[in-house]
Amino acid sequence: RLVLFADGSIDAEASDQRRAAMTDPAKSRAAPKTPTAPKPKLKPVPEAAVASVGETLREEGLAAPVTSGGTTFLQARTANEVMKAQERRIRLQKLKGELVDRARAETLMFRLAREERDAWVTWPARVAALMASELSAALGEGITVEAAQMQKVLEAHVRAQLDSLADIRSGLG
Repeated sequence: RLVLFADGSIDAEASDQRRAAMTDPAKSRAAPKTPTAPKPKLKPVPEAAVASVGETLREEGLAAPVTSGGTTFLQARTANEVMKAQERRIRLQKLKGELVDRARAETLMFRLAREERDAWVTWPARVAALMASELSAALGEGITVEAAQMQKVLEAHVRAQLDSLADIRSGLG
């Protein structure tokens, strides 16, 4: 941390400047003594990162004034603490079982939808003969409804309904 002259003695001004540039302002107790102390150079921060910090602060109800030169140290530190708290909350929700793995949820939804579709596809074959006999009995003597024809009609309507349901997408993606 100390800047030394060639003879081994300490360069006080340069050492003070280096210390001021390397010290975290949140951990210093007193304000700098000289108002002309050089400001540390700012590293360019991607706009996406700055926007993310502002969004995080706004989500927590904190003011997120972004200056033209970027985010202040205090804003960045606050956003960092908020993000850590959010990560801890998510981790806790996972441990409690309140959150599930997205891939697992999508797999379960797909399997359930396939089982439901398969049940509907086989339904006309199971009920066509029963429905045909009930209709024949209800319509009276001399009028019969063929079970095969009833099955074809039911299958056509069930397929049309399943096709319209296939266009519905889950809210997961």
